[in-house]
Amino acid sequence: MSLRSHLGFVRRSTMCALHRRTVSLGDRGPIISFTFDDFPRTAYLVGGAILEEIGARGTYYVAAGLMNASSELGELFEEDDLHSLLEKGHELASHTFLHSSCRSVSLAAFAEDVHEGMKAIEHLAGHNASNFAYPYGDVTLRVKKALGPSLTSSRSVIPGFNGQAIDLNLLRATRLYGDIDSSRQIEDLILQNVRQRSWLIFYTHDIRSNPSQYGCTPALLKFAVSLAARSGSRILTVQEALAEAGVGTRRSSAAVLSGAGL
Repeated sequence: MSLRSHLGFVRRSTMCALHRRTVSLGDRGPIISFTFDDFPRTAYLVGGAILEEIGARGTYYVAAGLMNASSELGELFEEDDLHSLLEKGHELASHTFLHSSCRSVSLAAFAEDVHEGMKAIEHLAGHNASNFAYPYGDVTLRVKKALGPSLTSSRSVIPGFNGQAIDLNLLRATRLYGDIDSSRQIEDLILQNVRQRSWLIFYTHDIRSNPSQYGCTPALLKFAVSLAARSGSRILTVQEALAEAGVGTRRSSAAVLSGAGL
């Protein structure tokens, strides 16, 4: 292992070990959640349809300031998409307003961005989106400690399984990127999650035949969703999975600012 890899491992281990807020999964696994960050329209129009085909739903982490924009991920969501996905039973979650990294701004500025993101979703969709994902997967111990308790959950991009003790301040999630040639790795993860009776969260971005480096093809997503269903796993949104563990939804976006001491 290189020095850089070792330091990264130590940092992730420390991040996962400290400032935890845990609940027990008990015997509720295996559970699998499919989540989409930012989100590109294809994540809903294509990805949502793939989930709906088997009666499942996904969780969409929204940075409201990106609405109507375009990026390397393609066209991003429109306001009508927010209402439509909620009507179909998908979950709308938060991802800050400006998609800022907590490593590049002050704690106060990041807390304000998280607050503004939640408030914008409340305004646009009339929805309380207190499940959160860190933009770029960037998280610090200071932010985890300050903001974690004021949110229902905070999702990372640190791979792994959410086992018997789920850390609500840092849910683990595994990327779902690329094409069908990644299917063996995905199959191994799903089957290991079944053996462990744990909770596996996948995250991705655009769903296209020629995806960005942060997305996947419809074929890979369909493979993962179909195998998840055949494996006997329950496919739940993040909030549905948390509700099974007795976790209620936090109600106020203002709590983010008070949690940060602002």
